[in-house]
Amino acid sequence: MLEQRDNVLLNFIFSDTCDTYQHLSCVLYRYQESDYLASLQAHLPYRCRVIFSVECLTEIESWLTLISSDAHVAKLVRQNDLLGFELSTQTANDQWIASFPRNISAEVVLIQQPLARLNQPGLLVMDMDSTAIEIECIDELATMAGVGEEVAAVTASAMRGELDFEQSLRLRVSKLAGADAAIIEQLCDTLPLMPGLEVMLAELKTHQWKLVVASGGFTPFVGHLKTLLNLDAAFANELVIVNDKLTGEVTGEVVDAQYKARVIGQCAKQWGIASGQRVAIGDGANDILMIQAADLGLAFHAKPKLIAAADVSIQKVDLRALVFCLQL
Repeated sequence: MLEQRDNVLLNFIFSDTCDTYQHLSCVLYRYQESDYLASLQAHLPYRCRVIFSVECLTEIESWLTLISSDAHVAKLVRQNDLLGFELSTQTANDQWIASFPRNISAEVVLIQQPLARLNQPGLLVMDMDSTAIEIECIDELATMAGVGEEVAAVTASAMRGELDFEQSLRLRVSKLAGADAAIIEQLCDTLPLMPGLEVMLAELKTHQWKLVVASGGFTPFVGHLKTLLNLDAAFANELVIVNDKLTGEVTGEVVDAQYKARVIGQCAKQWGIASGQRVAIGDGANDILMIQAADLGLAFHAKPKLIAAADVSIQKVDLRALVFCLQL
């Protein structure tokens, strides 16, 4: 996987040839990921995880060479093609962390709280638009109905937290009045899944996680994803259709930020999910309460307000990174 002559430190991390490595005045000590909770956390309180694609080996190696203190390292073994390792130290390395390369497919994640356990049953609640899928469904429906620009402007403002969600939802949906309901099925047939989604969900399923989508979007699309991905539950808003035409209305309780937050507790209670094992991921301001209700909240390619509220931010890699943010 790695070229020894070019990536000396990474080869040490990802091989099992020796337990220590001397780098200039520093020593790297190898440990197994599960050892941290068992025996290391008391005297190694500062911890980060590095998650990256194989194309970034050179940049990650160059960054590693700048380390200026002893560190303990553990490779992170997951069921996908991203690479990851954990670094634990006795003292903070803020300046070195700040020098992490920013314009590559890589993340450095500071671990500042207990992580949910990957190998124990858990709950993942996902936003749909721009998280589980690559598009905003309301914008696509609007384009198909010929009112794309009007609706996109309202959506962007709502995602930035500048508008009340329910008001913006009803305003956007009203612009679809009279559109042929057939556009819903057409869009379902072409929903683009977010890269990394399927492999991430597959790994969680092997550990008996419950998988849920909670969306401010619409029931036909979350229903499609539930069937396609074998999810355990799906929540969204219901469009009103009369005589095969959209009326420009939604019916029932609106799935807003408060509703999405309640899904965390309701689903955890329904399935007996232990405290500490509730995870949520989203991208917009409407997801803030949801990720705050979770034990671990992740911002994915997100807006600034959500990043500020999240425990972990994933901005440069795809959804495969989520399992690297969980603990074995």
